[in-house]
Amino acid sequence: MNLFSPLTVGDLELANRVVMAPLTRTRSGAEGVPGPLVAEHYAQRAGLGMIITEGVYPTAESRAYPGQPGIVTDEQVAGWRAVADAVHAEGGVIVMQVMHGGRVSHTDITGTPRIVAPSAIAIAGDVRTPLGKKPYPVPHALTTDELAQVRDEIVAAAERAIEAGMDGVEVHGANGYLLHQFLSPASNQRTDAYGGSPEARATFVVEVTSAIADAVGAGRVGIRLSPAHNIQDAFETDADDVKATYEAVVAGLAPLGLAYLSVLHAEPTGDLVQALRGDFGGAFIANSGFGKLTTKDEAIDFVANGSADAVAVGRLAIANPDLVERWQGGHPENEPNPVTFYGLGAEGYTDYPRLSA
Repeated sequence: MNLFSPLTVGDLELANRVVMAPLTRTRSGAEGVPGPLVAEHYAQRAGLGMIITEGVYPTAESRAYPGQPGIVTDEQVAGWRAVADAVHAEGGVIVMQVMHGGRVSHTDITGTPRIVAPSAIAIAGDVRTPLGKKPYPVPHALTTDELAQVRDEIVAAAERAIEAGMDGVEVHGANGYLLHQFLSPASNQRTDAYGGSPEARATFVVEVTSAIADAVGAGRVGIRLSPAHNIQDAFETDADDVKATYEAVVAGLAPLGLAYLSVLHAEPTGDLVQALRGDFGGAFIANSGFGKLTTKDEAIDFVANGSADAVAVGRLAIANPDLVERWQGGHPENEPNPVTFYGLGAEGYTDYPRLSA
């Protein structure tokens, strides 16, 4: 296998195996509507085998960041349709990551009376809101009936993503957000069918993903996981528990026939991740960007040695809209500027130079 060779991922045909990782960029304003700048940003990167969008909120209550885009209103759907059209015009493939922030938020961000989580446990520290830094609030612990409603809201968002012209949907089960909060024994201290054992903590992730697959077709659905990420207080520090939890998740996902499994982990070639890949049985996307850049040589090796079918790349995809062309031709890379990762305008978003510039 070769990093620059085509790949079939479920119902999707990728021109190469370099995938744009989902990256929070906060360029969609107070109303969460992606505009022409967002469309330009993604269209510039259409040469990547597949673009996975930044996390998109399915309900107002689930919004995690000011400037984050949503897929709730008709205006947001129309904005994403323009994004999808722009990417497709350049020959690209784009998948929307649907992300419920759960307790990683504040009511000053959501504009709702509450934020929600598996259990009423707040994240330690402060959150940046439009009104300045404030302590993370104690979330409302979702009841069993409310879980069904949240599931249906996420499914409806996935359906709107397809309506907006997206080629597929990625379920965000990682990085400390709501679905990951169910997996972590630190954030999930429930005593019902959704908490306690690793198998019980895996239940909601599997239910949500199954429902999305039923709604839009499993071949258009992927999922992102990040075992032992230990971010945003979704701690997973017991290796045996981590193994049992993620084995339970993948056991529930494997029969669905999903398009792909994407795993963010410091050791994507290690025993844990490779065992999950084997149990999943479908296309596997590795993401090694755990506080460091995923290099060209590393990405080539992952595919060449059979450790992954494709590789998700973050910061270098930000800085190099023509990353595949640069890597394939042996050209130098632009350096990412972290100061401009989160902002309001074109700087650090659409102004990185291309080889032809």
